[in-house]
Amino acid sequence: MCVGTVAEGNVAKGEEPATPAAIYLKDYQEYPYSIADLTMTFDLGEEKTTVHSVCRMSSKSGSSVPMMLNGDASLELKGLYVDGKPLVEGVDYDLSEKELLIKSPPSGDFVLGCITDIEPQNNTSLNGLYKSDGNFCSQCEAEGFRCITYYPDRPDVMTKFTVKIVGDKEKYPVLLSNGNLVAEGDLEGGKHYAVWVDPWKKPAYLFALVAGQYVALEDKFTTKSGRVVDLRIYTAAHNSHKTQHAMDSLKHAMKWDEDRFRLEYDLDLFNIVAADDFNMGAMENKSLNVFNSRLVLASPETATDFDYNRIEGVIGHEYFHNWTGNRVTCRDWFQLSLKEGLTVFRDQEFSSFMNSAPVKRIDDVMIVRSRQFAEDAGPMAHPVRPASYMKIDNFYTLTVYDKGAEVIRMYHTLLGEEGFQKGIDLYFERHDGQAVTTDDFYKAMEDANNTSLGSFKLWYSQAGTPTLKVTTEYNEGDKTFTLNCSQELPVTPDMTQEKKPQLIPIKIGLVSPDGKDLVLTSVQDSTGSETSIGNATTYVLKMTEMSQSFTFKNVPVKPTPSVLRNFSAPVKLEMEQSSEELKFLLSNDSDEFNKWEAGQRLITNLIFDLLKSHQSGQELQMDNSVTEAFGQVLTDDSLDKEFRAYAMELPSTEELADKIPKANPVDIHKVRNFVLKSLAAGLKDKFLQIYNANNVKGAYKPDREGKSRRSIRNCALSYLGKLADSDAEIKALLNTSFKEASNMTDQMAALGAICGNAGEDRENALKSFYTQWSNEPLVMLKWLGLQAGSNIEGNLKVMKELLEHPAFDIKNPNKVYSLVGGFTRSAVNFHAADGSGYEFLADLVIKLDKLNPQVAARMVGPFTKYKKYDDARQALMKAQLERILATKPCENVYEIVFKSL
Repeated sequence: MCVGTVAEGNVAKGEEPATPAAIYLKDYQEYPYSIADLTMTFDLGEEKTTVHSVCRMSSKSGSSVPMMLNGDASLELKGLYVDGKPLVEGVDYDLSEKELLIKSPPSGDFVLGCITDIEPQNNTSLNGLYKSDGNFCSQCEAEGFRCITYYPDRPDVMTKFTVKIVGDKEKYPVLLSNGNLVAEGDLEGGKHYAVWVDPWKKPAYLFALVAGQYVALEDKFTTKSGRVVDLRIYTAAHNSHKTQHAMDSLKHAMKWDEDRFRLEYDLDLFNIVAADDFNMGAMENKSLNVFNSRLVLASPETATDFDYNRIEGVIGHEYFHNWTGNRVTCRDWFQLSLKEGLTVFRDQEFSSFMNSAPVKRIDDVMIVRSRQFAEDAGPMAHPVRPASYMKIDNFYTLTVYDKGAEVIRMYHTLLGEEGFQKGIDLYFERHDGQAVTTDDFYKAMEDANNTSLGSFKLWYSQAGTPTLKVTTEYNEGDKTFTLNCSQELPVTPDMTQEKKPQLIPIKIGLVSPDGKDLVLTSVQDSTGSETSIGNATTYVLKMTEMSQSFTFKNVPVKPTPSVLRNFSAPVKLEMEQSSEELKFLLSNDSDEFNKWEAGQRLITNLIFDLLKSHQSGQELQMDNSVTEAFGQVLTDDSLDKEFRAYAMELPSTEELADKIPKANPVDIHKVRNFVLKSLAAGLKDKFLQIYNANNVKGAYKPDREGKSRRSIRNCALSYLGKLADSDAEIKALLNTSFKEASNMTDQMAALGAICGNAGEDRENALKSFYTQWSNEPLVMLKWLGLQAGSNIEGNLKVMKELLEHPAFDIKNPNKVYSLVGGFTRSAVNFHAADGSGYEFLADLVIKLDKLNPQVAARMVGPFTKYKKYDDARQALMKAQLERILATKPCENVYEIVFKSL
C-alpha cells in the first residue's frame, strides 16, 4: 500500500488480507491506449492536496476496449470524466482498492479527466507524494504514481507532462517539477504557482514534484555542442554549505559522459533536491533528481572519504540515467536491469576514472561476493531478469543492480571497448524514446559487432551463482599448459529443472617463475579449434560448455596461472592452489585484482583451517608465513596506498559464512578476530611506521593523494586497535588520534578503533562524539551505526536503549538502516545463541510494517539466509519468520517471508 499509517490501507475493516498474486513476465500485454499528453494541476494543502489530471488519449486498435487504471486505497476519487461528461460508478466504471476500470471508453481520440484528493502529510510510506520536514516530495518508482492519481502506472506508457503546482508562497516558495519552467506568478490568498513542461516523453515513474523551503547552489555547464545548462542543487538553508562536492561531481559526470559515451544532456536545466526522509539512495526523475540527503551533503567536518566517493558515484549514477533509463526506458519492470545494471556499470567506470580503478573494482566485487552471492543462494534468488514477482519493490536487489552490472561488464570483456561502444551507439540509434527489453540491448550488441553471443543471454534468465572449477596440467615435453574447466549451476527456488551452460568469459594470464607474465601465442580448445592470440599477456577464454579444456602452446616453463583476472565473470572459482602459489601471486601478479584475490584466498584458507581447530577445541596458532606475506604487501611502496589498505582487509564474516554449510557466525567471527589480532601483533612495528608516515597535514581535501594516505594510515590504526586492550602505548595512541582528528575520516577511524574494545575509553569517546555532533543528523547516523554493529557481547541492551534515544526516529529510513541494519551485521549479538537478536529484529519488522512497508521489507532480508546457518540458528530464525507471517504483513514483507518459508 502507499499510506502506511492505518490498518485499513490494505483491506476493508474486518476482512482478512488477500494473499498477493504473482505477476509473470510471460503474461505481458501492450497497453491498449496511447496518451498524447498529460496535464496535471496540484493544489497543495495542509489537510488535503487536490490533483486534477487531464489525458488526451486514443485507442491503439481503433475500437473500444475496457481501460484499466492503477490506483490505491489512499486515493479519494472526487471526479472522473470523458470529454467533459462525468462518469458514474457502477455504470461507466468500477472501482476497487487498486484499480479503476472504465468499461467502454471511446474508440477514437478522447480526453480523460480525473480529480483525486490525497493526504501527503499522513503518508509515512514515503511512496507517492509525501511531506518531509514540512516540504512536499515525491517518489514514484516503481509504483508510486498510482498513489497520486488513477493512471496506467506502467513504464511502457510514455507521454509528455505539463504540471502546474499551486501552493502557499510563504510555506512553499520553491515549486519544482520535471522539464523547463515556462510560467510562474502570484495568486490570491497568499498563493503562487509554477508551470513545468517536459518536452521528452516519459513514463509515470519518472514524474517528480518538490515544494517547500529550499535554497539552491547554482552553477552552469556548457555541453560539447554549446548548450548552456543551468545546474541547481536544492537543500535546507542550514545545509547550503555542504553541496559544493555534489555540484563538482555532477559537472565531472556530465563531462565524462560526453567524453566516454558521447552523450550530452538534453535540457536547459538540471535540478537536484536533497530530502532527509527518502526510502532509496536517489531517484533519476527526468531533470529533477531527488536524493537522500546523505548522498548529497558533505563537508570535511561531517563527511568521510567514503562519503565523498559515494556521493560522487551516486550523483554520476542518477545523471547517467538521463540516457540509460530515461531516454531509453524499460518496457516492463522485469527489465529493470536494462536501466539499473547498465547504469551501475557506467557509474563504476566513472568512479574508476575519477579514483583508483583497481581499488574500485575490488570494492565492487566485495559487494557482489559478500552480499549478492548470498542473495543468489537464498529463497529470494532470481535471475537478472526475473520471471515473476509479487511486489516489484522487493526486486530492487543486488542481483538486478550489481550482478546486472557484471553482465554488462561481460559484454565489454567479450567485445572490447570499441565493440561495446558500437553496441551502445546502435542501442540508442534504434531505441531512443522507447520502452524496451534486455533482448533489445543484447541484439544491439550482436548486430553492431556482426557476431553471435550464443548462450550469453542465459545470464538474464538463469538464477544462482555458477561455480567455475579449474584444474591445470603442464606438459614439459610439448611445452603446453592446459586448463580443464567445468561449470556447475545451482538449483534455485525459481527454477528446479536442469540449467544450460552459460557463456563464461575467463580472463587469464600465466606468470613465469621469475614473476613476469608469459607471452601467449595460441590456444586450442577441446574441439581441436586453435586460435592465434598475437603475443598478448592476458587472454579471454570463452567457455560455452559444461566442461571444456583450453591448451596454451609454446609455454616455455611451468607457470602459475592467474585465472579470472579483473573478476571477468560473477562466478565462484574453485581451483586448488597451494599457499606457496597464492603467496607468489600476491607478490607478483600484474593484475591488481588477482593480486588482491590471492591474498583473500590465502587468508580464507587459513581462517577455515583455524575454524576446524577451534571447533575441535584446539588452541589457535597463527601461520607466521601468512603474516610475512601480508607484511610484504603492506610495505610495498610500488603499490598504491589505497590498494595496500584494501589488500589488508579480511573477507567479512558474512562472505566467509556463505562459503561453508551450516555456518556458525559467532565461531567464524572469533577465528577471524584471532587472525586480525595476530596480524596486528606480528606487524605492529610496520603499522606504527605507516601510521606515523602518512599523516596528511593542512586543510582536508578529498583528492587522490589525501584519500590514499588516510586510507592506509587508518587501516594501520584499525589493526593497532586490536591490541589496545593489552597495550597501554596503543591505547594512548587511539585516544590521541581521536582528540586530534581534524576531519571526519580520521575521527571516525579513531572512534571505530576505540569502540572495538569495551571499557571507559569507549564510553567516553562515544559521549564526546555525541556532544560534538548531536545537531548533525547525518553524523548521528554514523554514531548509531557504529554502536549497532558492535561485537562486544551484551550489546542488545545498548540497542534497546538507542531505540529510545533522541538521535533515533523509526519513521526516518536512514536511521532505521543505520541502527537496525547495522545491528544485523553484528555476528556476536544478532546471531546470539539464545535467539534474542532475532527476536529483536522481528519485533522491529512487525512495527515497521505498519509504517513503511518498503523499509520493513529491507529489514527482514537477513532472515532470508537462515538456511545457511547451523541447525539451532535455523530453527530460531525460522520461528521469527513464522511469527512475522502470523501478523498478516503487507505485500512487501509477505512476499519475502512467504518465499523464505
